[in-house]
Amino acid sequence: MVNLVTTRTITAALTNDREGVVCDLDSLARSGSKIWNVARWTADRIWDETGDIPDEGPLKSYMKNQPCWKDLNAQSSQAIVEELAGAFQSWFEQDNPDANPPGYRKHGEERPRSTITFKEDGFKLNTKHQQVRLSKGQNLKDGWSDFILCEYDTGPDADLTAVEDVQQVRIVWTGEQWELHFVCKVAIDTADSTGEKTAGVDLGICNTAAVSVGDETLLYPGNALKEDAHYFRQEEYDTEGENGPSAHAEWARRKKSRRQTHYLHALSKDIVEQCADRGVETIAVGHPKNIREDEDWGRHGNKRLHDWAFETVLSHIEYKAEERGIEVERVDEYELATSVTCCACGMKADSNRVERGLYVCENCKLVANSDLNAAENMRATVTPNPAVDRSNGCLAQPSVRLFDKQTGRIAPQEQVCP
Repeated sequence: MVNLVTTRTITAALTNDREGVVCDLDSLARSGSKIWNVARWTADRIWDETGDIPDEGPLKSYMKNQPCWKDLNAQSSQAIVEELAGAFQSWFEQDNPDANPPGYRKHGEERPRSTITFKEDGFKLNTKHQQVRLSKGQNLKDGWSDFILCEYDTGPDADLTAVEDVQQVRIVWTGEQWELHFVCKVAIDTADSTGEKTAGVDLGICNTAAVSVGDETLLYPGNALKEDAHYFRQEEYDTEGENGPSAHAEWARRKKSRRQTHYLHALSKDIVEQCADRGVETIAVGHPKNIREDEDWGRHGNKRLHDWAFETVLSHIEYKAEERGIEVERVDEYELATSVTCCACGMKADSNRVERGLYVCENCKLVANSDLNAAENMRATVTPNPAVDRSNGCLAQPSVRLFDKQTGRIAPQEQVCP
């Protein structure tokens, strides 16, 4: 067994959701939105004057002199500015004319509830009694208390008494209730990997993932993600107002984000479990790190590409595999041309991809699913000489695994209800 310390976020329900506690959390969260809005306005002024978007350093220096800064604990106020600076940086790096910069947090005349982060001097945790004290800002302190006492329940699957160190606490409004998110270090006992097999994983848009273990292949269609993207995009557009997103549009965005987050966790968990069950020691995952910069995929294609959370999937696979004692290697699939290279004979030709999902090699006549062909090329970067013949079998007829909306898990196609 190997002892591993890693970072996890444990979600807990607020159990003392009495009126006073909820009002205090609401006050902190709306103060966070005010700090965001003032910092956003400041960034806009600097942008107009200099043509540059200020980073978090100048923004913090300016905001410390603003009255709203002391509505929160100093570290919590700093976290709001860091989040805004990160949002600007992400928008700038997209280089997408259809993308919008981070906006103001406002619902009509009311500020929405922002997520507030409490760092080491902003909270005090009592795991024995499942309580956490959250510091109020200087402006919001009253004669009764300088903190908010929150009682929580992590549920049966998590226990904060077992963690190494809680680094941050976040209060998160789900749209219906408050949640507490504990960012902490967790000690995990992982078994040394005893498998000798390798696996290749190709990440995509139509098929979220394709996996080759040499003599077996798995295909994960992205139907659930595409259905959610279409449905919630319509919900957002239909309720967009002249003054920005409506409350319903904001709800749709949060709902879509939560569903995507759950799907990606379920997907990565199933990929790692399937590899572990087959004795895989190393997973080679395609990393299309330059794909957004190197090509123009058209307006619709660029939109889908920028919505593609491949970095999130990669990180999920990496830490879940680490817990299983499986090594993960990132492969630059763009540089190796894995999508147009025949995994059987090595011939490279764009014409081999005769259709979106079909790969036919002109040289050796291999017929394969194009994503599985790429996945096998990923696997070959770790094991160049496979022990099995690269025939048409598993590459053309994979085992399909789908997301079951009823259970919230990935399952074989035949077990998933339509």
